[in-house]
Amino acid sequence: MSDHRVIRVLLVDDHQVVRRGLRTFLEVQDDIEVVGEAADGAEGVARAEELRPDVVLMDVKMPGTDGIEALRKLRELANPARVLIVTSFTEQRTVVPALRAGAAGYVYKDVDPDALAGAIRSVHAGHVLLQPEVAGALLAQEGSGGGQGRGNGLTEREREVLALIADGRSNREIARALVLSEKTVKTHVSNILMKLDLSDRTQAALWAVRHGIGD
Repeated sequence: MSDHRVIRVLLVDDHQVVRRGLRTFLEVQDDIEVVGEAADGAEGVARAEELRPDVVLMDVKMPGTDGIEALRKLRELANPARVLIVTSFTEQRTVVPALRAGAAGYVYKDVDPDALAGAIRSVHAGHVLLQPEVAGALLAQEGSGGGQGRGNGLTEREREVLALIADGRSNREIARALVLSEKTVKTHVSNILMKLDLSDRTQAALWAVRHGIGD
């Protein structure tokens, strides 16, 4: 398989045994390469800036800079890496803030190896991994106020793109579905985020669900 198809992954967790386990899971995958490790959020941000991985596997609870703060710093730096939270915490109060800070989704530390590899491929492709109960909690936190009328400013094409974002489609998949170039889709996505005053695709997907766009 050619190098440009390999997904470059950074592991960020304060437990060495967890990092070793994750690396062992992933080293047998032909299309995934672990390019580095970090033991806390601050080191994770620094390594992400240095290595420019495609996907970061990030723990939530770490000493010093935790995963949520690290997510915020990566967003401030406009780092393009997609962050997949790997956590042993199932409480919504832990997972929801991470998703709101910019995570593309989350998996649990006891995840099946094949499922973990699939999750990495999915977020790398632009998908958002949300379990129904967490999506519901995010929507509830958004509340019913604010933004109700912003969707009126979207063009019909932008609403089509937004519906496909809500369906978890990547830019490439949206381009194929609507017979557009990926560059045109990226422009539409940027316009949608600007018009709706949203930060990322996760928020756009949730906005679309809350306002009945898509399924």
